[in-house]
Amino acid sequence: MSGMSAQPQPPHSGKGRRIWALVVKESRQIFRDPSSIALGIVMPVMLIVLFGYALSLDVRNAPVALVVEDGSSTAREIVASFTLSSTFDARIMKSMAEAEQAMLEHRVEGIVRIRPDFGRRVAAGGGEVQVVVLGTDANTARIIQSYALGAIRQSAQRQSAEGNPVVNAGPVVVQTRTWFNEAGSSHYFLVPGLIVLVMTLIGAFLTALVMAREWERGTLEALFVTPVRAEEIVLGKVIPYFVMGMIGLALCVLAARFLFEVPLRGSLAVLAIVSTFYLIVALGIGLVASSVTRSQFVASQIALLATFLPAMLLSGFLFDLRSMPVAVQTITYVLPARYFVALLQTLFLAGDIWSVILPNAAVLAVMAVALMAVTRAATRKRLA
Repeated sequence: MSGMSAQPQPPHSGKGRRIWALVVKESRQIFRDPSSIALGIVMPVMLIVLFGYALSLDVRNAPVALVVEDGSSTAREIVASFTLSSTFDARIMKSMAEAEQAMLEHRVEGIVRIRPDFGRRVAAGGGEVQVVVLGTDANTARIIQSYALGAIRQSAQRQSAEGNPVVNAGPVVVQTRTWFNEAGSSHYFLVPGLIVLVMTLIGAFLTALVMAREWERGTLEALFVTPVRAEEIVLGKVIPYFVMGMIGLALCVLAARFLFEVPLRGSLAVLAIVSTFYLIVALGIGLVASSVTRSQFVASQIALLATFLPAMLLSGFLFDLRSMPVAVQTITYVLPARYFVALLQTLFLAGDIWSVILPNAAVLAVMAVALMAVTRAATRKRLA
């Protein structure tokens, strides 16, 4: 009947249509820009190939657990070789179980165990010292193992120089075992860290150009006369690049698993969740930079300096954080890449170690929420 009014629209139907229209618009711009496709799809494969090689890195103050189950003078001499060395951060632990838990939680990088019958075996012709190293970083593991063997040999040489008949009775045999990276392949360490760089590149660098490009072209001003809200603009910008970032993640995981044969010992679902947190953080940083500067060049430089370079140099991907000055180590705690590197290395090589996953994932989740709130506030200020 003509007197009847039209049925009211659902309260969120218009909002959904506006967000979808913005997503379609942004997606079309992505596909029309070859550089975006190259950075989002081609670059992950290129980075995996380029960075999938061994790197030689120095290690200092390596945390090592000493499990001393023998009280002989020979055992005490070996302990002194570790505790008095500047190469190691030696920590005496009561049992092998305690030391293994510390290694699972990445509080130590290696374990040196002196068994209860060590002194008797040395006197009888040969004792055994067990050395276990954490293999998530193959290069660091090899260096720590070499340092440990050198410390034990130096201890034996000192005892021999003193004319100790116990050491002269026979050689000390060192048993070594590498956790999580039995093959000693550097790919096990580099490829998980490479995923951090790819996600950072797609998330922060590309989105840093988005809002600034709208201002430079004047297209954002056209949105002022539409019903589009600040949060809808943010979602319209985030969703396409979020999808591209997850595609990049999938390419990296496939390459890691089948190209470099890096094991994925953790849950794929957990990997997807923590990667979502980090990608949202990277997207938020890029959007904030572009919203504040309104210049593609300035926004890209801010994104490069604030995300990509720290992710490469200060996240623990290439360089051991413990070898850095204390001031620099303190700065790394505010960098999201530090937590994502720890998560990926744990999930790929160690498995679902919740004592590592939960605190690092919680930090990324808090950062993601905070950055999305800042992004919305910055966008609202520009639209007011």
